[in-house]
Amino acid sequence: MNDKNRVYAPDFLTELFRNPLDAGYADAARRRAITGPATGWRGSATRLVSAVTLVAVGFLLVVAYRQTLADEPSRSQARAGLVAQIEQRQTETDRLTREADRLRDEVARQRDAALTDKDAARLRDMEAATGLARVRGDGVEVRVDDAPDAVDAVTGAGKADLGRVLDRDLQDIANALWSAGAEAIAINDQRLTATSTIRAAGSAILVDFRPVTRPYVVRAIGPDDLKKDFESSGTARLFRALVDDEGMSFDVREVDDITLPAASEPQLRFATPSPSAATPTPSKSEGD
Repeated sequence: MNDKNRVYAPDFLTELFRNPLDAGYADAARRRAITGPATGWRGSATRLVSAVTLVAVGFLLVVAYRQTLADEPSRSQARAGLVAQIEQRQTETDRLTREADRLRDEVARQRDAALTDKDAARLRDMEAATGLARVRGDGVEVRVDDAPDAVDAVTGAGKADLGRVLDRDLQDIANALWSAGAEAIAINDQRLTATSTIRAAGSAILVDFRPVTRPYVVRAIGPDDLKKDFESSGTARLFRALVDDEGMSFDVREVDDITLPAASEPQLRFATPSPSAATPTPSKSEGD
């Protein structure tokens, strides 16, 4: 084909930017400029339709507003009932925990009376090391809290930013204290053991399935240089950077003569072979 007879059409994007409006809009605008706005029954019909539409939208907004107001007492009542149940069960849990501590002390006294002094002392040392007994000594206290703007002032919901304390932050602090030589750690008086879990449930943080609230206080008992070794860790440097950049609260101080509570008794589970399981017979080689 001869290049002189070839026709080049503008590409789609060039045409779109050159003429952004459909040709029908331009024709309608020219007709209105010539004939003027609609008059007579057409103009009245247009105004009537607009007025009916506005009235209908306003009516729907009023109905929705009244329905919201009508549902608010029931929602508030349900919310208050849930809060009351949570507080009641938390109070009952605290009472049962105190009763469990009292019974644990009684069992320890009866056990020490039945054992020799050497065996009783060895058992107490093992309980203290595993977190099943109260411990007392000198250590450090790490206090961490959300930045002031980490919670929405209107809704009260937490915002996903670096100024909010997460479950993994408490995990990092606990691991850094263990690495610095801590012998016992508690988060908001929840003692950590070898089987402890620190996890998130929605916006709440659970330590061994019990919620902890801000500010988060991590106390640890350990050697004299525990504070110095912890402050030189990468975790402490990270939190100091978050204080400068995000406004998070982070404080480390030495404390004397602190007492960490005992952890709850672990519920260990183990498997046993089924008595009905068939015992496999050894295979014989061809030469046997």
